[in-house]
Amino acid sequence: MQLAYSGELAATHAYIGHARSVRDPAEKAEIGVIEKQEIEHRERVGEILAALGAGPDPRRERSQLRVGKVVGALCHVGGWLIPMYGAGWLERGNIVEYEIAARLAVEAGVPEFVDDLLEMAEVEWDHEQYFRGKVREHWMGRRLPIWSMPPPREAIREAFERGDPARR
Repeated sequence: MQLAYSGELAATHAYIGHARSVRDPAEKAEIGVIEKQEIEHRERVGEILAALGAGPDPRRERSQLRVGKVVGALCHVGGWLIPMYGAGWLERGNIVEYEIAARLAVEAGVPEFVDDLLEMAEVEWDHEQYFRGKVREHWMGRRLPIWSMPPPREAIREAFERGDPARR
């Protein structure tokens, strides 16, 4: 959970830079919504950490803050496609990470966190779909190999209920 907490810090700062780098006002607003959702995730993960009697790892916090700011700055020099592609690829991995966290919550005897963790996986699924769509809109993006397609959104909870392992 400490990794997720700090990862959301990096994501927030990356999306601040990403939103500032795009020209289209609608895209700025859409990325701004995603940024706010990442902030909400960080708050929820922080609450889970506190409930578990833990807190953030200060070294990881500093490291991920730097990563997020660098990625956000690179959005201004990477053109339009590279940040969209990178965000989609990262969001794809975040789906699985929250699914795994939900399974670990059960194993650790704290099932009260499962619903929040699965909801965060579903929101990350929404983010992945947004960025996948953006990449596919670009003439060059349609020619790039793209990360694996996640299962349908509803499959997140269905697979969890069946006890299936998270799929990368």
